[in-house]
Amino acid sequence: MAKHKIYAVVVGRSPGLYDEWFGNAGAEAQIKGLPNAVYKSFQSRAEAEAWYRERAGQAPTNIRISRADAPGVDYYQLHREALAAGKVVCYTDGGCMVNPGVGGYGAVLLFGEKRKELAGGFAHTTNNRMELMACIIALQTLKKPAAVVVFSDSAYVVNGIAKGWAQRWRANGWQRLEDGKPEPMKNADLWAALLAQCERHNVQIIQVKGHAGAAENERCHELASAAMARPNLPPDTGFAE
Repeated sequence: MAKHKIYAVVVGRSPGLYDEWFGNAGAEAQIKGLPNAVYKSFQSRAEAEAWYRERAGQAPTNIRISRADAPGVDYYQLHREALAAGKVVCYTDGGCMVNPGVGGYGAVLLFGEKRKELAGGFAHTTNNRMELMACIIALQTLKKPAAVVVFSDSAYVVNGIAKGWAQRWRANGWQRLEDGKPEPMKNADLWAALLAQCERHNVQIIQVKGHAGAAENERCHELASAAMARPNLPPDTGFAE
């Protein structure tokens, strides 16, 4: 298996470290069309940081690592750096008792010394819809456009945004080919809502490993689980089996 590369962008639209090349949140988007761009790929974050510091004269402040569970990546360092840079830090989680079935979502938003917790549930939904819903509700809660770092343990959500998949699905009219025939994309309603929030805010989304001791991720799981246990949960009107 090829090693996962880290891209250091010293001169570009948004200098920093990236672990994806393609997509709106990848390194390519930061340098494409810029004749004077300065960037380089590395096999480790440490090498990328050292090269960036040597060329830029400072440590990178914009670190778009979308796989915080990868070896050598300290998600909590990214958390601290985001808060220090004046960004909103958001953790999200969602799930179902049985998939599909009763579901819930939870989110924790941090900004400076402020903290806000959000949770909700539905009588019949899916894990993926609750993961998406957690991110949407968290971003919708912010009254003004902001720079936001979202930590999620859902590869479905992280890859959909960080790799530009959702943008391509939207461009294709929320359809995919199934046996050569166009079929509607699942969860198009929530993907459209999440893209709208990502375009309203400056969103960086990072994948963390679930149930691996990340305190705020664990708290989101607790919030989601408690929400599932509430009586008289509403239907998820966007869900169709």
